[in-house]
Amino acid sequence: MSMSHLYGTDGEDGVEMENFEVSDWDLQNEFNPHRQRHRQTKEEATYGVWAERDSDEERPSFGGKRSRDYSAPVNFISAGLKKSAAEDVSEEDSDEDEKPVKQEEIPKEFVPKKLKTGGNFKPSQKGFVGGTKSFVDFGSWERHTKGIGQKLLQKMGYVPGRGLGKNAQGIINPIEAKQRKGKGAVGAYGSERTSQSLQDFPVVDSEEEAEEEFQKELSQWRKDPNGGKKKPKYSYKTVEELKAKGRINKKLSAPQKELSQVKVIDMTGREQKVYYSYSQISHKHNIPDDSPQQPLGKDSKPQGFALPELEHNLQLLIDITEQEIIQNDRQLQYERDMVVNLSHEIEKMSEVLSHEERAISNLSKVLDMVEECERRMQPSCENPLTLDECAKIFETLQDKYYEEYRMSDRVDLAVAIVYPLMKDYFKNWDPLKDCTYGTEIIAKWKSLLENDQLLSHSGQDLSTDAFHRLMWEIWMPYVRNIVAQWQPRNCGSMVDFLDSWVNVVPVWILDNILDQLIFPKLQKEVESWNPLTDTVPIHSWIHPWLPLMQARLEPLYSPIRNKLANALQKWHPSDSSAKLILQPWKDVFTPGSWEAFMVKNIVPKLGMCLNELIINPHQQHMDAFYWVIDWEGMISVSSLVGLLEKHFFPKWLQVLCSWLSNSPNYEEITKWYLGWKSMFSDQVLAHPSIKDKFNEALDIMNRAVSSSVGGYMQPGARENIAYLTHTERRKDFQYEAMQERREAENMAQRGIGMAASSVPMNFKDLIQTKAEEHNIVFMPVIGKRHEGKQLYTFGRIVIYIDRGVVFVQGEKTWVPTSLQSLIDMAK
Repeated sequence: MSMSHLYGTDGEDGVEMENFEVSDWDLQNEFNPHRQRHRQTKEEATYGVWAERDSDEERPSFGGKRSRDYSAPVNFISAGLKKSAAEDVSEEDSDEDEKPVKQEEIPKEFVPKKLKTGGNFKPSQKGFVGGTKSFVDFGSWERHTKGIGQKLLQKMGYVPGRGLGKNAQGIINPIEAKQRKGKGAVGAYGSERTSQSLQDFPVVDSEEEAEEEFQKELSQWRKDPNGGKKKPKYSYKTVEELKAKGRINKKLSAPQKELSQVKVIDMTGREQKVYYSYSQISHKHNIPDDSPQQPLGKDSKPQGFALPELEHNLQLLIDITEQEIIQNDRQLQYERDMVVNLSHEIEKMSEVLSHEERAISNLSKVLDMVEECERRMQPSCENPLTLDECAKIFETLQDKYYEEYRMSDRVDLAVAIVYPLMKDYFKNWDPLKDCTYGTEIIAKWKSLLENDQLLSHSGQDLSTDAFHRLMWEIWMPYVRNIVAQWQPRNCGSMVDFLDSWVNVVPVWILDNILDQLIFPKLQKEVESWNPLTDTVPIHSWIHPWLPLMQARLEPLYSPIRNKLANALQKWHPSDSSAKLILQPWKDVFTPGSWEAFMVKNIVPKLGMCLNELIINPHQQHMDAFYWVIDWEGMISVSSLVGLLEKHFFPKWLQVLCSWLSNSPNYEEITKWYLGWKSMFSDQVLAHPSIKDKFNEALDIMNRAVSSSVGGYMQPGARENIAYLTHTERRKDFQYEAMQERREAENMAQRGIGMAASSVPMNFKDLIQTKAEEHNIVFMPVIGKRHEGKQLYTFGRIVIYIDRGVVFVQGEKTWVPTSLQSLIDMAK
């Protein structure tokens, strides 16, 4: 590429030099900030430094873009290297020998320009003698394209008809291909070089040399024609070296060992040849064949004694012997390893045999004991087997032969031996008369027969547990018969019987007894119970079942309340038998249901009774008031206070006002006031509403005393009333202070108890601590679970704990509740 637009030329030598002159255009546009900047053209972006730039492009022009000539060649300028005089002379001589391309044949625009650097550099004109083919049609396919390839080559100084490279040393014509005659490998049909490659790269073929090397290898056993004797070299190997070599090279598998001893017949030569392994075929060229002997030299002597076939056969025998030695050594090592493995196997089998012998001896002893039991169970035996002796035999089996006892089928063994003895033992048993009969022997059999892996709180598979099957098939029929004949109102004997067996009987069997046998009988008896005609109160034969059945009795409470409510429709508070019947159920019913029952059936009757009460200070009949106050512990304080506020205090205050308006005797009024106040308990008097009523009475009395101006006033009446008021107010204050002191003492005792006891580790311990503080029974329900959680009784309430939350049993579902609400419900 020409750099003339950047470098000036020195006139004579033509050396290009950089021009730093300031032109007129530079002076005119020096202070012009809006002068046009040079932008990179598409040709410069494509060809880079090889793009042509005219001097006109360096200055702004008002014309349009000029079309570029992409066919113009690229001129390279060599920096040149200075060579020695000898190299220049040699290059000149070589240039004379070669045929350079005449300058007349090349267009002038294709001639590259030279950059003189002071050296005598002259590019070489070495070419190829085969470059005689015309290049007119070279790249003719570019007539269908834009010809970018030819343009790039010309830009970079390529001259059509010459080779590539700095000195045009590349080939001119493309590489020619030569087709083979057949499908053989390379060189199978002779030389594949083309005439062009032979002209361009004349190389001497070395086939003759290879043949000479092959003949030299074949004649290695022949006697030296010069008559010189080579001293033979012998190698000696011992048997141990051969064994070591065999151990190192011990990589052959069984099929390879067999192939190494295969007999191979070679018929590729003039004569048939036999090999004893495939590996010997690779040495076939080392075996002398019947090739013609080389002519002896003039000074060579005829060979006196040469037997190459004998030497070859001896070598074969040696190789075979070596292989046999190696194979025998490997076989010997294999046999030794086999002996070691067999010795270990013998030790293991001896241990297994001793273990099996011990197991056989133990099983034989167990079998003898079982056969002895069967023999003694025969009717004709003089010494029949008893249940206690059978239990001792099973204890011996469990202690001495534990593994065999656990592995044996205890169900079948118990069915065959224990069950008949158990039937005879309970044959004449009456559970209601002798409730503890057989508990000890059954407890002993439970430890012998029960499967430890089974959970005792859930239903069992009778085929896998001998004790559960024993209780279900032998003990349970007697219980069914006795329950069928049992009267629910005679509950004492049945409750005692189940209490004595509760720790022995499996839980699921006990649940079956309570749910399927006891509860239906109780339910049927409750349906036939009439509280008006039956002389035996229902709580006497229902409440004894509470410790065993607990929540199972909940379905009975609703019909009991309905029957009691029907019986109380015509009841009058003067009849005290209702309280005797209802009082035992207060702690059984839930607080909500008990309060609702009392508000519906008892409180209206008591209100009617208070309405009938006549307050007469001169002749007071207190029977109706006593009938109402007698229910104070049965109904809630709020209900009793409501009755008094509605039916008693209005009449009582009215009588007091009328009495004070008729010149009363204040001493009698004071006695009357104190008398009525003494009729109420401290719990009722502490209620704010009752306090307000009595304070209102005092205020009425004070107003009556202070308002009688000008009239007759009893001497000392005002002072007496003032003293009474002061005394009553002081009593109220003292009562409140005493209550606060009691609460403080309780808190202090509670704090001391908490400090003395350990800090609750979990929520269950906290509930237990709270239950102890409030005197509430908190205990687990035996054999009862809900979704895998243990059920507890908190007073009369059934609860369970799940992740720090208390769930209380409702009517249809379990309801979460707080600890304080639980304590309130339990009280």
